[in-house]
Amino acid sequence: MEHAFNVTPDSFQPDVVERSATVPVVLLFWAAQSAPAADAKRQLEALVGQYGGKVLLGLVDVAADPTLAQHLRVQALPSLRVIDKGQIVHQLEGPQPEPALRSLFDQLTMSAADVIKGQLGQYLEQKDFRSALGFLQQAIAEEPNNASFRIELADVLVRQGDLDEARKALQTVPAEAPERDRPETRLALADEAASLPSSQQLLSKLADQPDDVEALHQLAVVEAAAENFEAALESALKVLQTDRAYGDDIGRLTMIRIFTVLGKGNELANAYRRRMFNFMH
Repeated sequence: MEHAFNVTPDSFQPDVVERSATVPVVLLFWAAQSAPAADAKRQLEALVGQYGGKVLLGLVDVAADPTLAQHLRVQALPSLRVIDKGQIVHQLEGPQPEPALRSLFDQLTMSAADVIKGQLGQYLEQKDFRSALGFLQQAIAEEPNNASFRIELADVLVRQGDLDEARKALQTVPAEAPERDRPETRLALADEAASLPSSQQLLSKLADQPDDVEALHQLAVVEAAAENFEAALESALKVLQTDRAYGDDIGRLTMIRIFTVLGKGNELANAYRRRMFNFMH
């Protein structure tokens, strides 16, 4: 199937409306006589080929037949209409910069999991755990066998302080599920921190004994449980640098646990991973 094709009033139903049931169709209204519209056609033809058929481009030559443009109330050239599942979901008038077009195509080709991850990320950035939980519970109701949703649910429950509910959520996740270790590690750190002195008490102790590796390790755990990750990593790194034999290299192991909680690609984790590697080698 061609990723870009001409659309006429006769082909609109089969080529646009029916195809859009499974693949979004971007309609470009253009005319060769309009330089901006001709530029937009070249730009979109090049762009759509990069998406491997996940989005299609329909070309409506308004000079050849203005019927569709009139029907869809096109006011200027170039003009875009995005058809998804038979409905117009976006419309853009006039020339668009390439970043805006690429952003539109990215949005149209995101998987359901990507959409959920993006929305969840917004809630978590604001620490709106209540909304995050409601969002995840709805996602689980729609896809009860999706382990990734249950992993995120357990992680949010730990962050909210509902440790018993987090344990129950983790029990529903297969042991081999990717990233299960993230909420599992976060939960273990929270459990450990509950039995330790407060960060203020530990800092007071370290003010008198700055190389007390036990206090440094405990502070790393307490700070990690409180999501003060940079402070936690700094304390764990100091344990590593002060006494690698303590607790069977517990400074390094604690750093690895914190990296797990931070997740793949986290900038802070990457920075401290380099510092850990540089010290060890």
